[in-house]
Amino acid sequence: MFHHVSIRTANIRRAIAFYQILGFSVMERFTTGYTLACWMEGLGSRIELIEIPEPKPAPDAFGDEHYVGYYHLCFDVGAYAHSLPQWLAELEQKFAQETKANPQEVKPLKILLPPQQQMIDNKVFEVAFIADDDGLPIELLRDFK
Repeated sequence: MFHHVSIRTANIRRAIAFYQILGFSVMERFTTGYTLACWMEGLGSRIELIEIPEPKPAPDAFGDEHYVGYYHLCFDVGAYAHSLPQWLAELEQKFAQETKANPQEVKPLKILLPPQQQMIDNKVFEVAFIADDDGLPIELLRDFK
């Protein structure tokens, strides 16, 4: 089991807003040497966000089939969703409402791959991919049972 995943972001306020809508809560805010950071917990996981001054665009890990390195995070949403398509539709609605209320902080949800069934080993899962505020891919997974 891992302790946390650390994510560098161009704008920590927008990143916090994104992950809060996804289901995370800020546990602690702090500075790390030169920049703002925070711990967040949700979806059975812990992440650390670190704002990077003068950021460069992240590589397109999802769209570039020749990319090598970090590919995506995966959150198992089975404990929170009875249907991944329905859960994702509700999440998309939340993002739309937050975008309308606070367009400076929240962008519409970007769906990279709509929900579909996928066989992994001998199990069937529902999987979908979304992108966070910086474009990093996130897989959402639910055991289809």
